[in-house]
Amino acid sequence: MTTSVLALPAVLDPMYWLGDGGLFASAVLPGVMIIVFIETGLLFPFLPGDTLLFTAGLIAAQENSPVTIWTLAPSAAVAAVAGGQLGYLIGRTVGPALFTKEDARIFKKHYLETSHRFFERHGRKTIVIGHFVGVVRTFTPVIAGASGMPYRVFLAYDIVGAVAWGVGLTLVGYHLGGVPFVSTHLEWIVLAIAVLSALPVVGSVLRAAVLRRRAVSAAASP
Repeated sequence: MTTSVLALPAVLDPMYWLGDGGLFASAVLPGVMIIVFIETGLLFPFLPGDTLLFTAGLIAAQENSPVTIWTLAPSAAVAAVAGGQLGYLIGRTVGPALFTKEDARIFKKHYLETSHRFFERHGRKTIVIGHFVGVVRTFTPVIAGASGMPYRVFLAYDIVGAVAWGVGLTLVGYHLGGVPFVSTHLEWIVLAIAVLSALPVVGSVLRAAVLRRRAVSAAASP
C-alpha cells in the first residue's frame, strides 16, 4: 500500500494488525460473522454491524488482505440469516409468555396484538428494509416470531434482506477500498468511521445522563 503523506504510525494502520500475517489476520472473517450473528440474533442492538461490514469490505480490497470479498460477502449474509433464525425462534418460544398480562409495565398483551396486526400488513417489507437499520434488524426477527408470522414467510424475506445487507455493504466498502485515495489513507478512513459510529452511542449516554440529572433535580426541588 502506498504511503500517505499524512500516514499515521505503522501500529495505527489497520493493515498492520489485520493484513496478511498480522496478529489478528485470522480473526477478521470469524470476527465479522460472530458480531453479525450476535447483533441479528441475540438482542444486542448496539454492535456496529453496518460499520463493520463496510470496513471489512475496505480491508478486503487491500493487496495484503487476509480475506477475499468472495468469501467475506456470502459469509456475512449467512451469519445474518442464521442470527435472524435464532431471533425468530426466541420470539416464537419466549415472546408469547412475556406478553400475557395487560397490566405489565413493559410487555403488555396489547403490544403483541398490535405487532401481530402490523406484521400482517407490513411485516415482509419491514424484515427486508429493517436489516439496514441497527435496532430494527435486532428486534424485528423476535417480534416476527412473537407475533406468529409464518416461518416460511419470515425465512424467505429474511434471506432477501440479509443478502442485500450483508453482501451490499461489503461490496460498497470493497469498491471504495479500491479507490487510490481511500487505499492510501485507509488508516484515516477507518479511524473516521470508528469515531462516527461511536457518536450515536456517546450521544445516547450523554442524553440519558442529562435526563437522569434533571429527574434528580426535579425530585429534590420543593
